[in-house]
Amino acid sequence: MILFINACVRGDSRTKKLADYLLSKTSEPIDELRLEDIEFPAVDESFLNNRDRLISKREFDNPMFYLARQFAQADKIIIAAPYWDLSFPASLKQYFEQINVNGVTFTYSDEGFPVGLCKAEKLYYITTAGGHYVPKEFGYGYVKALSDSFYGIEEVELIKAVGLDIAGADEEKIIQECINKTKPI
Repeated sequence: MILFINACVRGDSRTKKLADYLLSKTSEPIDELRLEDIEFPAVDESFLNNRDRLISKREFDNPMFYLARQFAQADKIIIAAPYWDLSFPASLKQYFEQINVNGVTFTYSDEGFPVGLCKAEKLYYITTAGGHYVPKEFGYGYVKALSDSFYGIEEVELIKAVGLDIAGADEEKIIQECINKTKPI
């Protein structure tokens, strides 16, 4: 199963257009998770105390851990997140706060290092930006670090189209060139 994490909110999202292309090239079942449809709980002291209590009892079947279980069981993961305000939409950060669960998506070794528990062999990170200033560490780098260091997903691919809003840019041509370079899943 492919887990498609959709952090795009615009109906005409260019990032979603790239994701749709990639998804159209597979016959595998796709489970789409639209982050704008999720009401994430506030991560406050009460939330953390409850989560810590459930984790200590290893009650991972609790609905609180549904997103983490879903992420951990996916065969492949596609994240579509436009580059906004030097990063990605806040809903994606909220999503990561929900799925970082010790005992579901990762655990710690005896030496205190994270060990990934996720099944996915590959994660695709798809983004678009109006300009050319898109440092990897401001979005993709964060996701790649989590994937490598916590989730155990060693293969992470960046698919991006940038410079879309520069005066005189041919948006459709830039998107098409990105599609042409993208290998099917």
